[in-house]
Amino acid sequence: MSEKTFKEEALHYHAKGRPGKIEVIPTKETANQRDLSLAYSPGVAEPCLVIAENPEAVYKYTAKGNLVAVISNGTAVLGLGDIGAAAGKPVMEGKGLLFKIYADIDCFDLELNTKDVDEFVRTVKILEPTFGGVNLEDISAPECFEIEERLKQELSIPIMHDDQHGTAIISAAALLNALELVGKDISKVKIVINGAGASAISCTRLYCALGASSENVFMFDSKGLLHPTRDNLDGKKSEFVNERHDPETTLAEALIGADVFVGLSKGNVLNGEMVKQMARDCIVFAMANPNPEISYDEATAAREDIIMATGRSDYPNQVNNVLGFPYIFRGALDVRATAINEEMKLAAVRALADLAKKPVPDIVNLAYDNVNLVYGRDYIIPKPVDPRLLTTVAPAVARAAMESGLAEQPITDWDAYELQLSKRLGLDNNLTRVILTKAKQKPKRVVFADAENVSVLKAVQVVIDEGIAKPILLGNVDRIRDLMEEHSIELDGVPIIDPKRPASPEEVQRLVRYSHLLYEKRQRKGFLFDEARRIIKHRNYFGAIMVEAGEADSMISGLSRNYPDTIRPALRVIGPDKGVKRVSGMYILMSRFGPLFLADTTINMDPTAEEIVEIAELTARQVAKFNIKPRIAMLTYSNFGSVSEGVAANKMRRATAILREKHPDMIIDGEMQAHLAFNPELLKQLYPFSALADKAANTLIFPNLSSSNIAYNLVRAVAGIEIIGPIIMGLKKPVHVLQMGASVREIVDMVAIAVVDAQHHP
Repeated sequence: MSEKTFKEEALHYHAKGRPGKIEVIPTKETANQRDLSLAYSPGVAEPCLVIAENPEAVYKYTAKGNLVAVISNGTAVLGLGDIGAAAGKPVMEGKGLLFKIYADIDCFDLELNTKDVDEFVRTVKILEPTFGGVNLEDISAPECFEIEERLKQELSIPIMHDDQHGTAIISAAALLNALELVGKDISKVKIVINGAGASAISCTRLYCALGASSENVFMFDSKGLLHPTRDNLDGKKSEFVNERHDPETTLAEALIGADVFVGLSKGNVLNGEMVKQMARDCIVFAMANPNPEISYDEATAAREDIIMATGRSDYPNQVNNVLGFPYIFRGALDVRATAINEEMKLAAVRALADLAKKPVPDIVNLAYDNVNLVYGRDYIIPKPVDPRLLTTVAPAVARAAMESGLAEQPITDWDAYELQLSKRLGLDNNLTRVILTKAKQKPKRVVFADAENVSVLKAVQVVIDEGIAKPILLGNVDRIRDLMEEHSIELDGVPIIDPKRPASPEEVQRLVRYSHLLYEKRQRKGFLFDEARRIIKHRNYFGAIMVEAGEADSMISGLSRNYPDTIRPALRVIGPDKGVKRVSGMYILMSRFGPLFLADTTINMDPTAEEIVEIAELTARQVAKFNIKPRIAMLTYSNFGSVSEGVAANKMRRATAILREKHPDMIIDGEMQAHLAFNPELLKQLYPFSALADKAANTLIFPNLSSSNIAYNLVRAVAGIEIIGPIIMGLKKPVHVLQMGASVREIVDMVAIAVVDAQHHP
């Protein structure tokens, strides 16, 4: 994607619909006048009076205990520098978004239009009653040090400048594990730091807190080695001067015999020759973004014994701040800590380091397409999609707060606390990120039958930029190129094929070959060869034949056509997989409690009990592909025989019985009403025998197409839940159908599903 196109896409993303990335929504009922009288006047007076008598009650009756302020003055925004408070607001909103999706922490972003330290500190201080914690962000050094230190002294809530401490905590965990793997003592290793800003200072302080010797640390800024003879050291730089090297020593010279290089500066300041001069089993953390101090490929080519980390997600060992700040604040808030101290940061370091040594969950292996992802040189730090981060780092931070005397509300039941953390976001709530990550590990060829559509072309742009798939476009070449030019879409090198107008002798030959393939498939189904030759020019048939012939791995279609017109060619050309009698469809609803899988939502109008059994089996198999244990509820209007008559109730009752007999280990129950599937407590009270009485269902099977279609469309429209689908199950090779009018994001999600599906097919 060109810089211009990416700029336009980014601007559109932030402006579309409701401007910005966050909103405030109510957490209590507001449906009638009584609700409003409780929420505001006169009912609101009661908690006000209680808080006036006991200020600690503010945590019980308001959102303070789960509310963090993300505060900046815009003086050091990303790599953009001092761009001002308002210009930094999109970044602060983004930070708030990460707090919410990773740790269920609510945020207000506050952009302060001041560079005066006293004014900044005073403003934050008088806002203390509003917030449970403060995340300082994108404040330039050396002011950031003074601001944080003063606020920690003057406020009694957790304060952390993530630019200082985030990278420090994550990289320190990685450093501990890297040194352990190569058998080196942190107190004896020579460490070269390139960069002397807030992050570099904080990193080095934390390394020293873990045992590194300041005598063995050599820090460089843009003017050279920090040396006692220099008279131009501002901020905190003098803390890490070192006279063991000559003041004129270059970075290349300092690296001779060095054990560790930590880059927090700019790209391409290191090269392979410099890395070759480092000690055996050298450790290189090149963390400049987006371009590291040395590329992963160049560094690993220079040294086979290197342990390499960067800030990038496309290489092993990503040092990513999102591994830290959401969970650190989560733990601090949950014990009502009065600060974030060194003990809490070190607890986060050790928790992250220890987590990397534990067996990797299936969902993480799924995301990275590597069943052997184990602690070692290419895995020294957990992955951002690891669902255990919340239940590992937050409790470690909470314990450290308690042990260091900062916890106003200590945790007494740690098992209950871990369960509470798991429920905050729902198990496997990061499924979409996992699917996208897995798709990128092994991209497949995806043919797009609706390429004469600007949303499809924009999605293809994203797919290419993100490395999700290898697209093939079907449609009128001139029309597609006109759309690309009109909307500044760049798809250089992407094949465009027009089945109706072959552009070369090779394309004519392919069309004839495809006609014969289609005729062979349908000659005993009433097709004549002339009919096959005519129909193969229809893009859905052409694309399906490409997949069947092995010249594409999957097909995406349906954006501008009726569903039957899209699925029929796939059924006729590719057909059901071995042993499958009924192809069916499934939607994924990304609820706040985790993904819900709904079937059959697209194909079978009124399946029999036996057909529902097959639908449930296909759905369970598809859910298992995402490394999620299916928990199946067979839905209707009756609860375990409460309605003795009725076709749908009897059908679901019989299907449940068949499934339980065929698959005794399958977690399944029914027939039941939909609300019971999500209420284990009520099930336990009324129907304690139920297989779902201990934990809610995640897979819902419906008695007919009408009920399932109504269910997912109603939830989508009313609740605003993100939906992925429909996913077609049971075909011999993957073909997936878009909803008419699907958004660019929904198309990209479906492409990722198609790629993951293709990865499972031979």
